[in-house]
Amino acid sequence: MTLDRTIEITSMFLTIGLVIWLVPRNKIRDGVVIFLFKQTLTWILGLIVVEWNLIEYPTRFLPNATKSSLTFEYVVYPGICVLFNLFYPEKKSTIRQLTHYVAYTSGISGFEAILEKYTNTITYIHWSWYWTWITIFLTFLASRIFYRWFRGDFILQK
Repeated sequence: MTLDRTIEITSMFLTIGLVIWLVPRNKIRDGVVIFLFKQTLTWILGLIVVEWNLIEYPTRFLPNATKSSLTFEYVVYPGICVLFNLFYPEKKSTIRQLTHYVAYTSGISGFEAILEKYTNTITYIHWSWYWTWITIFLTFLASRIFYRWFRGDFILQK
């Protein structure tokens, strides 16, 4: 088994394991909603970036089904988004909330930058780490707004 395949399998199992272990029973429904919402965003955006030749995934599962990364776009990022939302510091200071966004976004972006530099799981063609950071941040923001709307505590001002 190659290093790339080991990284993909480990990332999937680690993410799934953390979600199963950390999501409280009474929040499973919320976790599923967050997961599916983020998966929808990453599905659309992931396909756009690979079809526009901004990013390439040289080694991936189901290479004939999609040019996108099944591992990261459909399992890892949505799974981390579940944890991001369910453990969001709602009643904490704005600085603490912003730190939550920056920590999660930077962690994912940093991991992806390391993968891009040292493995064949991802190749930046017309892309850079900061585009990853921006898109991850914005999809976390969108998922946060959607999750608050789903819970019924996000009301748009007139």
